Amino acid sequence: MALLHKATITPSKLELLTAWLPGRPWQDGPIGADLTRVAAARFDDPDGEVGIETMLVRSGDGPVLHVPLTYRGAPLDGAEQHLIGTCEHSVLGTRWVYDATGDPVYVAALVEVIRSGGGAAVEELEIDGGRVTRETDLTLTGSGAEVPPAGAITGHTDGDPTLITAGPLTLHVNRLPLIVVDPTDDGVLTACWSGQETPVVLAHLTTHPA
Repeated sequence: MALLHKATITPSKLELLTAWLPGRPWQDGPIGADLTRVAAARFDDPDGEVGIETMLVRSGDGPVLHVPLTYRGAPLDGAEQHLIGTCEHSVLGTRWVYDATGDPVYVAALVEVIRSGGGAAVEELEIDGGRVTRETDLTLTGSGAEVPPAGAITGHTDGDPTLITAGPLTLHVNRLPLIVVDPTDDGVLTACWSGQETPVVLAHLTTHPA
């Protein structure tokens, strides 16, 4: 379960991404165009400390881009190169926003969703001391896979796909979602949203000797 708050965030997520995306080697779409949110969903952090969001955005009339994010209440040691920026959350205070591909909590959650054949977390919005369930506009589905849990991150290459080495696993995070599934994959995460009813692959994993 992902607990969210009715809050003001300054600068907004899209404002942070507008400044960050042009420096990415996989950025696609007109530079300087308005960035729009396409869809998003959350993963669950078992410890309840890190916000994990799978976000899809589009720059102008460019293609849909896959930008997973993590939100933390303090800096992540050794992850300065993955920091997108900080924002002020009117309920939670200062939040450090990371490209989630460099965050071990996201990597562990992504692998677990793929392994278990799981999906996005249920989102509950806290309003005036009560909670209401919020429907998501992004459906995430893990394929199920007989692979071990993620190990420590020992390699990271930014690109499309972004490659993450985590113990005996290599995660391939597609920045531009793909319809084609590679038959050599050991497991995949697919997504659907309004206007994209055919599942596309957001991430896939392969195993290798540890």
